[in-house]
Amino acid sequence: MAIQQRSIPGTDLSVSLLGFGNFTFGVNWWIDATDDQAVAIQNAAYDLGVTFFDTAPAYGNWRAEKLLKPTIEYAGRDNLVISTKYGYDLVSDPGEEGSHRERRQDFSKAAILAECERSLENMGIDCIDLYQAHNIRYPHYNDELLETMGLLKQQGKVREWGVALGPAIGWREEGHDGLLKFGAATAQTVYNMYEQDLGRELGEICEHLGRGGVIARVPTNSGMLDDEFKSPDHVFPPNDHRKFRDRNWLVYGLKKNDRVRPMASDLGLNLRQFAMRWLASQPGFVSVEPNILSVDDVKDYAIGCTGDPLPADVLEQIDAWYQSDFGLGDEAHPCDHKSTFAEGGAVRSQYIAPKLQAVG
Repeated sequence: MAIQQRSIPGTDLSVSLLGFGNFTFGVNWWIDATDDQAVAIQNAAYDLGVTFFDTAPAYGNWRAEKLLKPTIEYAGRDNLVISTKYGYDLVSDPGEEGSHRERRQDFSKAAILAECERSLENMGIDCIDLYQAHNIRYPHYNDELLETMGLLKQQGKVREWGVALGPAIGWREEGHDGLLKFGAATAQTVYNMYEQDLGRELGEICEHLGRGGVIARVPTNSGMLDDEFKSPDHVFPPNDHRKFRDRNWLVYGLKKNDRVRPMASDLGLNLRQFAMRWLASQPGFVSVEPNILSVDDVKDYAIGCTGDPLPADVLEQIDAWYQSDFGLGDEAHPCDHKSTFAEGGAVRSQYIAPKLQAVG
């Protein structure tokens, strides 16, 4: 059974439900892959039905972008939907190898146009299908940004533009207004069964507008729904970014898994496949980008991106568990959302109904 393809409403883009984010090859936080190993996995993903590939200059200072070029040549440009991102000034602030710190951003017209040209050259293409503002903050939304996106579309160098929210989960206002006010075609965010709120809100906006779609990253809750961890005493190596997560995420994530695993098993799915199938059932959702480190990963995730949606009673049970923090108490509540506007820079994770009446 083939991986589902989904149209992004209001655009002429159609993406595979299972997307390939090759960020995993940009740095060694997940895998130390050679160029040949990375390209072989990407090519195999295409052979298995993945047509949506997402990258960014910030992933390894252009390494990930350059790794897509041989896969585009292998698959044929017309057979793929290619996404990359813009917004980081990697020339003046290249960062340090292995560092997890944020780097300088530049969303000026000159910077975006120069970055676009470099990305096109890196990938050996003449048009980017989806150009995402990488970890955009609200002050970056201005006439210059919108005019630049319009210019790139007019020049035929970009088909659609979207927003990628991060690096941590949050930035609600950037996501809501990116779709509602500024015309973004997609919003990419942390979205998974254990961190649902913002993804749900963005999906509701897309459905209300009749255009746009949500792209999920961190779909297995940082490996929790991959069944990667067996003990609350798990120790993360120094280069593993998950060492920054609240300890409750690990302790209570394992307990949530114990609740969900039998339900997945009854449907003939493992946890990660169930997590993909759950996302595929959510409103406004178009594609998921799990951490793909091998061909076996592609095959496994693909099972969750084929077949029928989850039964209604299963979705209702997951929703009830989520609303009650799986009956595990407040310490099991999802981590706070980052915020541009909140005092202290964060707000408690919760669902906030989008202001859909603001649509003109």
